Amino acid sequence: MGAVPAVLTLAASALLTSGTAEAAADVPLPSAIFRATHNSYSGNIAGARNSIAYQLDHGIRFIELDIHDNGYATARDYSVGHDSPGHQVDHAGNPASNLLRDWLAAIDAWSAQHPAAAPIVVALDVKDDLTDNTSYAAGNLAALNQQLTSVFGARLLRAEDYPATTPTVDALRGRVLAVISGDGKTRGSYVRDTGHNPAVAINARGQVVEVHDSGSGELWYWSGAYGADGRVTWLRHGRYDSGVTPAVALNDVGDLVEVHQSQSATTLWYRTGKLGADGEITWSASRRYDNGVLPTVRFTDPAGTRLREIHRSQSSSQNWQWDGVLDAAAGTVAWTGNARTSDARFDKATSTSGGSRVRVWTGADGATSAQTLRVDTDGRAGDRVRYRQVAFTEFQQGDSAELRQGALFYAAQADASSFITAARQAGKLARGWDFDSAGQATDPLASYPATNRPYDGWYADLLARSGALD
Repeated sequence: MGAVPAVLTLAASALLTSGTAEAAADVPLPSAIFRATHNSYSGNIAGARNSIAYQLDHGIRFIELDIHDNGYATARDYSVGHDSPGHQVDHAGNPASNLLRDWLAAIDAWSAQHPAAAPIVVALDVKDDLTDNTSYAAGNLAALNQQLTSVFGARLLRAEDYPATTPTVDALRGRVLAVISGDGKTRGSYVRDTGHNPAVAINARGQVVEVHDSGSGELWYWSGAYGADGRVTWLRHGRYDSGVTPAVALNDVGDLVEVHQSQSATTLWYRTGKLGADGEITWSASRRYDNGVLPTVRFTDPAGTRLREIHRSQSSSQNWQWDGVLDAAAGTVAWTGNARTSDARFDKATSTSGGSRVRVWTGADGATSAQTLRVDTDGRAGDRVRYRQVAFTEFQQGDSAELRQGALFYAAQADASSFITAARQAGKLARGWDFDSAGQATDPLASYPATNRPYDGWYADLLARSGALD
C-alpha cells in the first residue's frame, strides 16, 4: 500500500484517540454507534477507505462486501465486486483474488489478532438471485452458510444464537456477525421456504428428508437432523426433479425412495437416493412405474429393503398398491404385486422412528404466506423449514412485512432520515449507506453510518462526538 496522505493520517489519528466515557461504557449492542464503510472492498476506488485491514485498524467495525455467484460452478466460491466480479475492487493491501473466502479470511485473521475489538459486522450485499442456484454444489444459501461457519468458526455469532436478552458490546468483543443484504428474493428465501404437498421421512439415526412440489411443477427437497431438543436442523436444500405430489421413504442407513406424479400427466415415477452424513443426497435417474395420482410409499421391513406403495387411480377413488424391493447399489426398485387395495394411502406428511415424530405442513407464520413450509416434532411445534440462521437478514426500506418480522438489522440510503430514526428508536441496528456528509446525520445517529470517506475530518469528529465504539 502506498503512503497515506498527511490529512488522512491526522483524521485517522483522531479516530483512534476519540474515546469518551460513553465509548468506554458497556452499552447494549443496539444502543451503540460504530464506524462503518460502504463498499469496503473498493479501498481508494470511488472513495478513500484503504485496505480492509487498515479500516479495521482504524476503528471501522462494519465491512460491506458486494458478492456475485458468477462462476461459482468453477470456483466453488462467490466473487467480490460492485457491478460484476472484480469491478471496483481495490487489491492494494487486500487479497489478490476476488474470491469471497479470501476476503472473509482477511477479516477473520484481523479479528483473531484483536480479541478485544468491538464486534465486527460483515454485510454481504448479494448482487445476484441465489435462489436460482438449485443445490449446495451450485452455490445456494447452504453453501454460503458453510463458508461463513468454516471461515469464522467460534468467532461467528450466528443469528440463531443471538441471546434473548440483548447483549452488550463488551459481551460480544472479538465476535463477528454476518448480515445478508442485497437481493430481496434471496433474503426472503433465507428466512422461509414455500411449497405445496410436503412429505417427510425420519430414520433411527435422526436423519430427516422432506420433499415438496413448488406449485409450478418443480420438486425440491430438504434434508436435516433431528436433535435431542426436538428441533430439526436443516442442512441441505435442492431441486431434484419435475413433478407434483411427492412422497418419500427413508431407511436407517440413509437409502431413500421417492415417488411422485408427472406435472403434466397421470404417470407415476420414482427415484432412489443416498443420504450422506452432511445432508447431501445422491439421486438416481427418474423411472416410470405406473399410472395414477397421489402416490405414497413406506419401507415395510426392519432392514429397509422392502417397500409398499399405495396410490389412487387416475380415473376413480380406487386405491392401488405395489410391493417393491430396493436395490440400493443399482439405484432401482423391483416392483411386483400390483393390485387393488382397500387400505388407505399412507400419511406422507407424518413420520415416526422410535419416540421421534416429525410432521410437515404449510401455513402462514406471522407475515409469511400460507404456503410457508412448517414442521412439528414431538418436542416443538410450528418451526419453519428453512436454512440454518447463521447470518442475520437485513430489512431495507421498502421491503415486505415478512422481511421486517424479527429483523435486528435495518438499512436505507443515508438520506432516509425518517426510516433510520424510527429504526433506532425501535431498538434496531440501523445502517445508512453512502453517508458522505455531516448533513445526513440523524438524531439518534445511525448505528452504522456507512461512508466512502471514513478518515475525513467531519466524519472523524462526528463519530468521536457520538461516542463510536471500537
